[in-house]
Amino acid sequence: MRFTKMQGCGNDYVYMDTFSEEVKDRSAMAQLLSNRNFGIGSDGLIFINPSDKADFEMEMYNLDGSRAQMCGNGIRCVGKYVYEHGLTDKTDFTVDTLAGLKHLHLNVNDGEVDLVSVDMGGATIIPEQIPVAPEYFEDYGDGVGAEIEVLGQKYKVTPVSMGNPHSVAFIEQDVETFDLMKIGPEFEHHRAFPEKVNAEFVNIIDRTHIKVRVWERGSGETCACGTGACACVVAGVLNGLLEKEVFVEMKGGVLKVTWDEIENRVTLTGPAVTVFEGETRQVQMPYKFSEKLC
Repeated sequence: MRFTKMQGCGNDYVYMDTFSEEVKDRSAMAQLLSNRNFGIGSDGLIFINPSDKADFEMEMYNLDGSRAQMCGNGIRCVGKYVYEHGLTDKTDFTVDTLAGLKHLHLNVNDGEVDLVSVDMGGATIIPEQIPVAPEYFEDYGDGVGAEIEVLGQKYKVTPVSMGNPHSVAFIEQDVETFDLMKIGPEFEHHRAFPEKVNAEFVNIIDRTHIKVRVWERGSGETCACGTGACACVVAGVLNGLLEKEVFVEMKGGVLKVTWDEIENRVTLTGPAVTVFEGETRQVQMPYKFSEKLC
């Protein structure tokens, strides 16, 4: 099977298009290929499919095999893939996702795509649409700045959906030293989020610049998260902390997010990079110790 490894700000995925390949158990394949020790290594696996609703469909799996609705970094790489693999000659087209139809614009230089802008659609803070457990947020009306307790510490969070659920916490502690490996899983599995959650922890540098670390449900800490960057900016505007065009600095690089609050349209712009291409003939997880001896 042919594959392409791509990344957007370090948020890396393995890509296959079903115009030329077919995989039956895609969840299992995601777990195998995403394993960084025994597979190719990635935050997940993305299939690019034909679509009767859009120019293409993005079918996405996290590294634990769970299905994901949407990824801003992942979909930018979809745009680069289909253009540079000759699946389209358009620089403006649509991609269908579990989070709805997304519009992409490609910036092309000398035949190569370097930047991709994605109309991410609207954000919502309506509790049942995120979703969140109402008992944790009912005293806050719209949920902005609600307070939840994690490992004995209280955090003010703003839940936002960008087609997938996010919990945004603006913190005073430097995100570089924040114990994300301990706190992140607790947020992901907190009872306040019945479908789990992507958790973002944010330092405000100024009103147009923030620094973020993110814990993605089903993947753990990632170098970047496109929908998370969008959720952070929306939450910052709603809390009166940010302007409506913000540079979001993550471990893997910088993304630009613009929110048209009146139209409720969020635009994400950032790089898309091909790491390498290859062919996998056999993928097998290691035997357990007892199985190997027997």
